[in-house]
Amino acid sequence: MKEIVVISGKGGTGKTSITGAFAGLAKKCVLADCDVDAADLHLLLQPQVRERYEFSGGGRAEIKAEKCLKCGLCRQLCRFDAVRRPADGSSFLTVNSLACEGCGLCAHICPAGAIEFKPVVDGEWYVSDTRMGSMVHACLYPGEGNSGKLVTLVRSRAREIATGNGSDYLLIDGSPGLGCPVIASVAGSDLAVIVTEPTVSGEHDLLRIAGLTKHFRVPTVICINRSDINSAASDRIAAVAEAQGVKVIGRVRYDKAVTEAQIAGKTVNEYTDGPVAGDILAAWQRIINLTEGKE
Repeated sequence: MKEIVVISGKGGTGKTSITGAFAGLAKKCVLADCDVDAADLHLLLQPQVRERYEFSGGGRAEIKAEKCLKCGLCRQLCRFDAVRRPADGSSFLTVNSLACEGCGLCAHICPAGAIEFKPVVDGEWYVSDTRMGSMVHACLYPGEGNSGKLVTLVRSRAREIATGNGSDYLLIDGSPGLGCPVIASVAGSDLAVIVTEPTVSGEHDLLRIAGLTKHFRVPTVICINRSDINSAASDRIAAVAEAQGVKVIGRVRYDKAVTEAQIAGKTVNEYTDGPVAGDILAAWQRIINLTEGKE
């Protein structure tokens, strides 16, 4: 089984549309949507949830007034300014749950043991069935953290299912950018496919994410989406990438059919057999060749 992660240096490059199309082209695969902060692969694949679990990425502090000595040490040492005095002027301190980062320092240093540190539910994760195969995905609640931990959980469960099913591929829809969820999506995969676009910001962020995959020694290729909107920029990106030893495995043209497919809740290659579908098919074939050692 090969783990292929599709990532992008910035949002809006078409990463999820291309991942969904790859899933339809793969003969036997399991999907993992690791963009847990803003998951949208489900919009294309309409998963039917068969397993649902709560996710706790950490805890929150709570001060028990009956035990509190009112020493104020927790308020003094909290670097997030989460320990505050109530607006009613009460001498008892409280913890603002929105400001609390769950570090646990206050509970550790409280001389009276008046602070409890309780786990909280930060989101949910699911195992679902789709027309493309099994899919593991998640939803991190707004404002919650530890998305890297949730990505690791999603990816680990997807790997278990793929191994048990004897799947050929584990396709991972990663997060955009460079943060913890991206690192958790990329590290240890067999191939990273960076989806970029021929713009100044696309090129800039492509080089940053390529640096990250190089750091983790993950073989990397590039797919230029909407490549024909600025052919000169596409050529420049290809030249810069190949100078660094990164292959361009595909150029996908701009086509309104991509947006129409999204509206219809279908992957591009389900919706049309036009030129844009041919571009994606050609890119997928090169990925197969690379993972099988034919290139």
